[in-house]
Amino acid sequence: MSTFRQDVEAAIPALRRYARALTRDADAADDLVQDTLVRALRSEHLFHGGAIRSWLYTILTNLNRNRLRSLARRPTLIPIEDDDAPDAAGPEAGGRDIERALGLLVEEPRTALLLVVLEGLAYREVAEVQGVPIGTVMSRLARARAQIRSYLDGERPALRRIK
Repeated sequence: MSTFRQDVEAAIPALRRYARALTRDADAADDLVQDTLVRALRSEHLFHGGAIRSWLYTILTNLNRNRLRSLARRPTLIPIEDDDAPDAAGPEAGGRDIERALGLLVEEPRTALLLVVLEGLAYREVAEVQGVPIGTVMSRLARARAQIRSYLDGERPALRRIK
């Protein structure tokens, strides 16, 4: 097996973890990882060295953007769950609060936060994955952290003005 394929295989657990955090759905995450691996193996000739993990995260992030665009065209169905009670207490409540706070973030800041916190990528690597300057990554992270902090402190999210 070639070194490229070994490196891709070694990155699969991290890709799955990142995809599950992005999609919050195990089946969609597995499909996303599979599509990423297929695209990476087909495009092996386009990889010219460097960090293979960043390259794979870029592919996965772009595929997720495409998935979100196609989902945006469909009507949203939100199931009512038993654990949606606002007065839930106990150690599980904190995890659900963080999960809800992450769910309220816009895609780009959430993706940047997950890549830095969950996957341990450097800001420069996140900038490469997202295709933006490093300063943009830093401001996305600051905004994401501030939004999560304010959500966990019980503040209502501010309404955005649209002109």
